[in-house]
Amino acid sequence: MTRSQPRHRRQALAEILGLMGLLMGGGLLAGQGGQTLARSMGGLGGGGASAPAPSHGGHAGNHSPPSRGDGIAALDHNLITAASVGDLDLVNRLLKAGASAQATDDRGRTALLAAIYNRRGDIARVLIQAGADVNRKDSEANSPFLLAAATNQIDVVRLTLAHGADLNSTDRYDGTALIAASQHGNVEVVKLLLSAGVPVDRVNQLGWTALLEAIILGDGSSRYEDIVQALLDAGADANLADRDGVSPTRHARERGYKTMVKMLMRSRGH
Repeated sequence: MTRSQPRHRRQALAEILGLMGLLMGGGLLAGQGGQTLARSMGGLGGGGASAPAPSHGGHAGNHSPPSRGDGIAALDHNLITAASVGDLDLVNRLLKAGASAQATDDRGRTALLAAIYNRRGDIARVLIQAGADVNRKDSEANSPFLLAAATNQIDVVRLTLAHGADLNSTDRYDGTALIAASQHGNVEVVKLLLSAGVPVDRVNQLGWTALLEAIILGDGSSRYEDIVQALLDAGADANLADRDGVSPTRHARERGYKTMVKMLMRSRGH
């Protein structure tokens, strides 16, 4: 873990605690005309009170309230923070108050991506039902659909498929959700993606298909054998070689994966 990560965690918690103070102290009122979230989240204490706005025209008490745009931006920011720290109740309250499930932070991450990065499927469900885009990518080219498939969050994968996941979308390595799931040994996710119609023979930037990834990057265990068989049953080309002309069968043979070799040979691999 880098030195900056604890600091970011503390900062996120500070923001959440400050926001909760605002909510409980009446600083956030839902509904048209309600006062929006204070522009500054300030510190942990003080009940969440915002600093008074400067007077205009020299008249005491003539304070201008924060603009709706500023308040909504603060709501959006704190929705992402709430999803990051796993506060489902606060996520629900922020959505009801008008926070956008489409908003992104400086890394391009939505609250939905933040929830999936932290394996909070319950929060992901709420955000998807609130209209979060399951295909929106962050600065690392991860989308909710791709990330859920890579990290074996099958319930979230099902949700993204039901809400318009792009079966042809790719990550920064030009790999599909199927390639990522095959690499990580996510058997049930692989089967789900195959049934959904994700292309089985897509080649990524390394020159590898899902079949090659399962063989080359897997450990030869039963779960990777299951993935190889599922890919072959779905029509994966057993002879689609890598950039060096090495076939899946040869890769499996060189690694001593005898069961995989038999599978590939049954599919006319050589």
